[in-house]
Amino acid sequence: MPSMNNDPRSHGLWEQSAPPAPTTSSLEDSIAVDVVVIGAGFTGLSAAVHLREMGVDVAVLEGEEIGFGGSGRNVGLVNAGLWMRPADVIAGLGRERGHALIEQLGKAPGLVFGLIERYGIQCEPVRNGTLHCAVGDSGYHEIAERARQWQALGAPVCLLDSAATERKVGSDAYRGSLFDRRAGTIQPLAYVRGLASAALRMGARIFTGTPVTSISDEQGSWRVNAREGSVRADWVIVATNAYSSILWTALREELVALPYFNVATRPLRPHEHAAILPERQGLWDTRKVLSSLRTDAAGRLIFGSVGALRGAGKGIHRNWSKRALARLFPKLKDVELVHEWYGQIGMTANAIPRFHELARNTVSISGYNGRGIAPGTSFGRDLARLAAGKIARTDIPLPVTTPQQVRLRAVREAFYEYGSEILHSFGARL
Repeated sequence: MPSMNNDPRSHGLWEQSAPPAPTTSSLEDSIAVDVVVIGAGFTGLSAAVHLREMGVDVAVLEGEEIGFGGSGRNVGLVNAGLWMRPADVIAGLGRERGHALIEQLGKAPGLVFGLIERYGIQCEPVRNGTLHCAVGDSGYHEIAERARQWQALGAPVCLLDSAATERKVGSDAYRGSLFDRRAGTIQPLAYVRGLASAALRMGARIFTGTPVTSISDEQGSWRVNAREGSVRADWVIVATNAYSSILWTALREELVALPYFNVATRPLRPHEHAAILPERQGLWDTRKVLSSLRTDAAGRLIFGSVGALRGAGKGIHRNWSKRALARLFPKLKDVELVHEWYGQIGMTANAIPRFHELARNTVSISGYNGRGIAPGTSFGRDLARLAAGKIARTDIPLPVTTPQQVRLRAVREAFYEYGSEILHSFGARL
């Protein structure tokens, strides 16, 4: 099977195990629709699906392939809320917006799994919760405070001690964990391809290999130009996030790109799978340079952390992964790593997504800080409702802001990439 962009490390296991993408082609004509969406990831395709549910004519333009960006590369954890603790969200947005955002994103996993069921998306959905695992006493204090804040809001989360965590994980490495029953796991590339298929069945038009070259305001509507065609529309939804380029460079410049890689083992044997994540929760830990862990439907163990699989990083991160897995699960010390891939996460300065009105009837939400699946799906629905006239800008629980370039962005990105190589060169960290 050919790899996206001829790079086997771009999508790895997900590309090998996902159902084929729906058939699409590049835009070669001039067409007119109500809304044009730029980017065929979680946000853009959720917007397309919800626009078609409302009977709005929509076209999606994707410069590469469906799910080419972070949507097709991530771990596949469908988490509730943001990376931040609820109190920090309220402090950053104010009480009214903060509570509204917490409530919306607390329900976002339900939106994801509801779409999967409604449209029959074959993406290995498992809604058995996720585990935020504590490393040491300081990590336990952190998750205990998160549990307290979520429980005060009525969320179905609970704090597990080390023994209960060991039963769920199959390792004694963790001091405890925060168990969130709202969450789960999916095969992310399969999910985004399933959204595309659903949108197409409902009459959306999706064009791949169609990078946008220019945009112009013509007599009250927008003309979005590609190399060989154009789309005329009243509204433009820009859903390119950390992979923004060309016309919307400001969206990329306000994000610090955090590289993140995953490796996957061969399918575990039945007795191994019964002992490791037997309920198929996904997890991540409390370290600043965190790690994540989950299994897929075939029983492969998928392990990830901060870092890019290029240059010296390829060998450093692969070897560290083997050592770290051996520390977590000594019986897997010689397990073969069969797949590897990496991408980038768009990090904002305060870990809150950004809502922008880039021009008249041209809107964008981006900067998910490692929480792309559920927030991206939920905010895609918001942007669809906004373009369809069903809600106002003030109904979205994010303030409209102007993109602000991050200071020393290149230095920070280099720090993440090369700092993770230094950390992973020395030991397994667990």
